[in-house]
Amino acid sequence: MTSSLAPLVDQFQRRITYLRLSVTDRCDLRCSYCMPERMTFLPRKDVLSLEELHKLALGFIDRGITKIRLTGGEPLVRRDMMELVRALGRKIGSGLEELTLTTNGTRLNEFAEDLFAAGVRRINVSLDTLDRAKFAQLARRDSLPQVLEGLAAAKAAGLRVKLNTVALKGINEGEIADLVAWAHAQGFEATLIEVMPLGDVEEDRIDHYLPLIAVQDDLERRWTLAASDHRSGGPARYFDVKETGGRLGLITPLTNNFCEGCNRIRVTATGQLFACLGGSEQVDLRAALRSQDPQAALAEGLDTAMKIKPARHNFAIDSRGQAPALARHMSMTGG
Repeated sequence: MTSSLAPLVDQFQRRITYLRLSVTDRCDLRCSYCMPERMTFLPRKDVLSLEELHKLALGFIDRGITKIRLTGGEPLVRRDMMELVRALGRKIGSGLEELTLTTNGTRLNEFAEDLFAAGVRRINVSLDTLDRAKFAQLARRDSLPQVLEGLAAAKAAGLRVKLNTVALKGINEGEIADLVAWAHAQGFEATLIEVMPLGDVEEDRIDHYLPLIAVQDDLERRWTLAASDHRSGGPARYFDVKETGGRLGLITPLTNNFCEGCNRIRVTATGQLFACLGGSEQVDLRAALRSQDPQAALAEGLDTAMKIKPARHNFAIDSRGQAPALARHMSMTGG
């Protein structure tokens, strides 16, 4: 193997095999913990074209990336998004082991069958409540019916679904168990996530920060949780819930740092590679793609990313008025 095609291994000897690739920063929801109501989105000229996104993905596959998750914003709001999905789907079994995406579910009813036909076999769907009024309050859009239709369409199309729920004190903490039970009854996995301090929003995150150790304690008073050795390639720790027969994941960026085994890098819709979700270390891959020698510039950029990837992030939510860990919003970094 030539040096330009060497596997991606960082300075801590972690093999990087998982790319989270954002195709847009735009979203049709405005979830209060993610972005402000009047979010300013990127000028379209700054966003990578679908052709550039495809070239970028192929470059990563050549360097040993075996799993690609397409993210946003909301990936399915991007026009002609399915062209990219189909093109990458053709790499499954030829360097790429899995192509998946994270979505808010609002457009799944339209795209679920096409996603399955293109080679996608499982998806993550963000859903924080089954209460329509609460959903409208959180997302600032009354879109729960469309999300539920989308979930039904995904199930009918044969897609495996994992629900991602951000645990929010004073908002959905009283219904987390019911949401997990509902997910398992539908044949879906459920994963709970601590709110992350990324980007300025119109509220103080400490008001809604709910440590998952407290949620786990509550669930264990209700159910029997057995630690599972299941791994998805992401940061979740998994448990089998005896009473529901389903699987529960916990993602704890604040209370139980999961960086030691990190195998991930993120690329924004503008081609900025962030070596860590919680870090400012970045490489401009858009400039590489648009240079005189894109192949060599991309190889150099990926080598640089491996040198600057930090050992861990340092998220904290422990005081009122605390500034976010980073100014950029989650929708910019790619989920």
